[in-house]
Amino acid sequence: MDPPILPTARLEIDVDLGFALFFFFLLCFFLLVSIVRCAQIVLDPYSAVTTSIYQEEQSQE
Repeated sequence: MDPPILPTARLEIDVDLGFALFFFFLLCFFLLVSIVRCAQIVLDPYSAVTTSIYQEEQSQE
């Protein structure tokens, strides 16, 4: 009688899937950051303009 065969603890890793998931989550992260940044600009547009640029425009008038 043969001894019972135990399942091996090998972890099958698909490298292509790993790269695809990594870049997908990276893309989602940048998309989320862009959405938050655009929402901040829409809610308070003057905070995105540096004061030096604002002062230069004011002094030219």
